[in-house]
Amino acid sequence: MLKIFFLLFITVPLLELYVLIEVGNGIGGLSTIALCLFTAALGGLLIRWQGVNTLLDAQKSMARGEIPADHGFHGLLLALAGLMLFLPGFITDTIGFLLLIPPIRQLIINRVMPIRQVGGHGQPQSDIIDVEIIRNEHHIR
Repeated sequence: MLKIFFLLFITVPLLELYVLIEVGNGIGGLSTIALCLFTAALGGLLIRWQGVNTLLDAQKSMARGEIPADHGFHGLLLALAGLMLFLPGFITDTIGFLLLIPPIRQLIINRVMPIRQVGGHGQPQSDIIDVEIIRNEHHIR
């Protein structure tokens, strides 16, 4: 795992630098810097908006008696998107903007979390049915 992180810390900045140089050659250095700043600002606004919506949805779920686990994971992925958009570069910005799309976040959550079905009141649904049998026997004499 440590080797993977080390590889990421080496390759991602080099790829970002390469893409920035290529874009800079195409549209100019100042335009490239302006575009990086614009994507960071736009991403910050979108993350703030989606973060507030996620928090409000989590509060509504808790008011209904449900556990807002999905909302917590959405919040975690939004924080990761914020980190990606904060880092300078177009590759990380692309990853950050992709994480801002709720269906993509849900797909990631479904891959990471075990599949579960939720029944009423936020309880896990299963094939077990809990019943209580009450016998009401009338003896005729």
